[in-house]
Amino acid sequence: MKIHKLQTRIVLAFTLLLLLIQAASLAIINGVLSDSTNQDIRRNLLAGQRVFNLLREDNNRQLTQSASIMSSDFAFRKAIATADYGTVVSTLANHGARINADVMLLVGTDGKLIADTLPARDVGHAGHAEQPFQFPELIAIAEQQRQAAAMVVLNGALYQMVVVPVLGPLPIAWLVVGFSIDDKFARNLQSLTALNVSFLAQPRSGGQWQLLATTLPSGPSTVLPNRLPSLPNTKLPETASTDIATLRMGDEDYMTLTSGLETQGTHIVAILQQSLQQALEPLRRLQAFLLFLSGISLIAMLAASYKIARSITKPISELGSLASRIQQGDYSQPATVDRQDEIGELASAFNHMENGLATREARITELAYRDQLTGLPNRTLFHDRLEQAAKVANRAGQNFALLIINLDRFNEVNVILGHHIGDLLLQEISKRLATVLIRDSDTLARLGGDEFAVLLHDCDTQCAMVVVRKILDTLDQPILLEGQEVIATGSIGIAIYPEHGDEINTLLRHADIAMNEAKHDNNGYALFDLNYIEQNQQHLSLLAELRHAIEQNEFVLYYQPKVGFATGTIGHVEALVRWIHPERGMIPPDQFIPYAEHTGYVRSITRWVIETALRQRKLWEEMRLPLTISVNISARDLMNSDLPKLFAELMDKYGASPHWLCLEITESAIMGDPKHALGILEDLHNMGFSLSVDDFGTGYSSLAYLKKLPVSELKIDQSFVFHMVDDQDDATIVRSTIDLGHNMGLVVVAEGIEDKATWDMLQAMGCDLAQGYYISKPMAADALLKWIAQAPWKAVKEI
Repeated sequence: MKIHKLQTRIVLAFTLLLLLIQAASLAIINGVLSDSTNQDIRRNLLAGQRVFNLLREDNNRQLTQSASIMSSDFAFRKAIATADYGTVVSTLANHGARINADVMLLVGTDGKLIADTLPARDVGHAGHAEQPFQFPELIAIAEQQRQAAAMVVLNGALYQMVVVPVLGPLPIAWLVVGFSIDDKFARNLQSLTALNVSFLAQPRSGGQWQLLATTLPSGPSTVLPNRLPSLPNTKLPETASTDIATLRMGDEDYMTLTSGLETQGTHIVAILQQSLQQALEPLRRLQAFLLFLSGISLIAMLAASYKIARSITKPISELGSLASRIQQGDYSQPATVDRQDEIGELASAFNHMENGLATREARITELAYRDQLTGLPNRTLFHDRLEQAAKVANRAGQNFALLIINLDRFNEVNVILGHHIGDLLLQEISKRLATVLIRDSDTLARLGGDEFAVLLHDCDTQCAMVVVRKILDTLDQPILLEGQEVIATGSIGIAIYPEHGDEINTLLRHADIAMNEAKHDNNGYALFDLNYIEQNQQHLSLLAELRHAIEQNEFVLYYQPKVGFATGTIGHVEALVRWIHPERGMIPPDQFIPYAEHTGYVRSITRWVIETALRQRKLWEEMRLPLTISVNISARDLMNSDLPKLFAELMDKYGASPHWLCLEITESAIMGDPKHALGILEDLHNMGFSLSVDDFGTGYSSLAYLKKLPVSELKIDQSFVFHMVDDQDDATIVRSTIDLGHNMGLVVVAEGIEDKATWDMLQAMGCDLAQGYYISKPMAADALLKWIAQAPWKAVKEI
């Protein structure tokens, strides 16, 4: 089964590693101790063998010495010589008792027993002295070596016997002395060697081994003879052997060392034994202690590994929780792992990552919801604020006001003064607007370009009008930007929630409609009115119908005459397009030309106007009426690189001369793209057309561009002419414009003359041409001819 938890894997790894180390250590220790124990047993067995051999040799010396002393006793020899067997037997018994001998035998030179201390049942012939001695080999050895010693089995009992001669001076008998090798002897030997000792015998002819003496308990001793099949049946070691074997006896294992003994007629071995269980008992205790230590160390390792694993996995788990919070966008709680190791470094890295993500996300949020130029909320954030305000207003039964602010002629600032100044202007206006809003609940936002929006919580129409007037007053204040003074006026649309819309997008649309009305009427502000929607719908309908107006021949060209102040003659007319709608009647240009410019359809209208004017001029040419027709060129037309080609094509079509037309261009049209516009105007000037600047004085940098324009005429805007009689400032502006134009060699035209007082004042100022209702309203070509015939001013005649 796969283990997924790191903590469990760490604990298991430490535990398995410790168990492997302990198992290897115990195996090595057990092996070493076992080998050491086996070596100790081997050394003990070899040492026991040496002790046993020394003891046996010592017993042999004692027996030989005692037997020699007894055999030298005169009384004993005399008793033997006189055949006083009673004395012999008594002497054997007494001397045997003194030297602790278990067997005393006297053998004649004929190899037969003379006397003994054995019970009758042991020898089987009580009172019969003629029995042969069972170990004649010993007698033979004693004859040669003056003594003999051997281990013998006498009637089922093991004895260590020595044989010495009884001399008188030649051997008259043989004295045999023997010690019994029994369990007591074996136990004495065990006390000296700390080893178990067993003595076994086997007839030389073969057969089963017989246990003669042992220190083993009864269980193993009974099976010991059957455990010796590996002992040789014939040739036994004559001396100590170093061959050590392991035997299983009973329920225990014994290490044994077998020694062959000097024997007569029987194979006799002495087996030294040591119990492995007893020898390994200290090792068993050590093993138990080591196992106890292993258990303790295992428990300690489990506790330590758990603590180590916990110290690793707990901060990792905390970092995992932190990562989950970061994944969910929660950057409020940093990692609190206070460590100086790699995990601490990882926690620090997590904190740096969290801070980096929070910073970047805040930056992304700022980019998503904040205007980068002004730092104000952008359209997205403002829309969200509007939705929140609608919810609050619905719950509290309140109103709120929405203001849409659009700057006037902001594009001209960008074009004339540069986008850098335009950006500075937007920043300054945003600061000024922010000072007007004193409540924290209100919101100022930049929707884009030169358009701002204001949200006024808990505010009705009256409250909104107060704020609007403050905004307009603020915008009217001159702004100085890098040494350039700029006046930024604006148009404000006002919509009240829920009066003017209970849905956010609807409210925004209505406020925008009101702003457009304010801009169109040049009133500064406008409160939304349902009539505006109807007007806008009419405008949309006009846009749809505008495309078909030329095809359906709905446009007509009206002409307004211009009179020379000095000559009193009519030499110029201005061509003004009119739309005669089949259902709505006369539609003035200011109601459809802006939409035509916006959609680009104005180019078709311009072509129609130029072609119609040339066609009419050709008719007048045939009537010898040399009137110069002024034609208005829109901003869209000046952006058309093919405009000179259009004039060339139409001039060629009607055989026209350039002096037939005068092209009027407004300052604002030039300011859209001055470089491109100047190029187009140069081309038209080179073609021979006269150029006129219309509505002069309403732009931003008139003088800066006037000197660059290839114009021959200057038209004073009618807004200055209307009130010049009553307004000294307007009169000063008009006089200055006339002087400026003359100083530059230009013809100056004043439009908007509606009374004789204005005519007289302009004539006194030296103005060149007059245009206005005081002279005549615009009229169709046929009506113009009739008017010329009746007018107090006469038309210029072709010479």
